[in-house]
Amino acid sequence: MNYTNLTNKKILVTGGAGFIGSNLCEELLNRKAKVTCLDNFATGHKYNLDAIMAHEDFTLIEGDIRDLETCNKACKDQDYVLHEAALGSVPRSINDPITSNEVNINGFLNMLVAARDAEVKRFVYAASSSTYGDSENLPKVEHIIGKPLSPYAITKYVNELYADIFNDAYGLNTIGLRYFNVFGRKQDPNGAYAAVIPKFVIQLMKHESPVINGDGTYSRDFTYIDNVLHMNILALTTENREAVNQVYNTAVGDRTNLLELTEMLKTHLAKYDEKIADIEIKHGPNRAGDIPHSLASIEKAKEKLGYDPQFKIEAGIKEAVDWYWENL
Repeated sequence: MNYTNLTNKKILVTGGAGFIGSNLCEELLNRKAKVTCLDNFATGHKYNLDAIMAHEDFTLIEGDIRDLETCNKACKDQDYVLHEAALGSVPRSINDPITSNEVNINGFLNMLVAARDAEVKRFVYAASSSTYGDSENLPKVEHIIGKPLSPYAITKYVNELYADIFNDAYGLNTIGLRYFNVFGRKQDPNGAYAAVIPKFVIQLMKHESPVINGDGTYSRDFTYIDNVLHMNILALTTENREAVNQVYNTAVGDRTNLLELTEMLKTHLAKYDEKIADIEIKHGPNRAGDIPHSLASIEKAKEKLGYDPQFKIEAGIKEAVDWYWENL
């Protein structure tokens, strides 16, 4: 994969101790960039940074994006910003909309202001497929969205509106990446708001029955972490002027329902432990704020950024399961 050279480029990753952020930090260091991580460890973990903490080109700032002074300090002298910091999870936002709003909107605005004032070259941010809301269009195309179905979805849509304004009013170059159900190494399997794949993996490894919300026919465009790294690097380095100040689906362009996903996980885990193949799956009620189906069109990302996802669901699941088995 040919990218613009990132050697010695100064890049700030907010939320850099989180699942996606820590993978980005490692990828950027591998590309010889000088990386600064800003995180308050509300949902990220210091152990995600263990492999790079002593790296000579890595700097950690412990701080909160809700504090403008911290954002200004982190953005100072940076060439680029990859903004991953957010409070994820639809259920979390329904349970506590105020904190989700403070972090995802107020914190985002602080980062835009700090990036503008520091004159960074480009601000790439984590948007979300939740922005599509109740739109029934499949596949999801970037210019057609519906009514948001959760406080989280509202916050991520507002991020896109603010990014647009900061380009129009201040000339800040931005690119938003609407992530579709990202999974892979370092994704936290613990906690009330754990994502479905790591949560089910750890339950199956403990010989516990995973509980599917609903009948299992809800489907998602599950996206392996390496595809997301690929998209971030493309967004960071593209020299196509028409590609900047846009939002892009960051996905595979394929969907898998929860029944299929669970069987896939069982099959790959059973290679390590045969008993896992016989674990029963249970069903619970549908979850508030969940959309039935999610499938991305990735044509815009292919056309404008040259995106070509390297990992389909099956290959990604195999990689993720292998990582969890070795590291949990």
